[in-house]
Amino acid sequence: MSTDVLEKPAIGQKTATVRKTAPRYRVLLHNDDFNSMEHVVQTLITTIGGLTQPQAVSIMMEAHSNGIALVITCALEPAEFYCETLKNHGLTSTIEPDE
Repeated sequence: MSTDVLEKPAIGQKTATVRKTAPRYRVLLHNDDFNSMEHVVQTLITTIGGLTQPQAVSIMMEAHSNGIALVITCALEPAEFYCETLKNHGLTSTIEPDE
């Protein structure tokens, strides 16, 4: 039988709460030879709330030029949602941990 004793803080002593931030993920857009630039820009604008047209054009051009572009960095659940929504519109998208 274990005789471990849990220590309680003394009366009036505060316990420290360490808050960990949730891990973040990158939503990536991959270039393809199938979708028009206009379709990609419009899909980005409608999928990612708050994304402006110039930002969407910049993301599209980065993917077009470099083969891949960062769309957004966020928590896992929204990252999965954005990635799936982009895929449902015919775009190629993946997520990866933000390190």
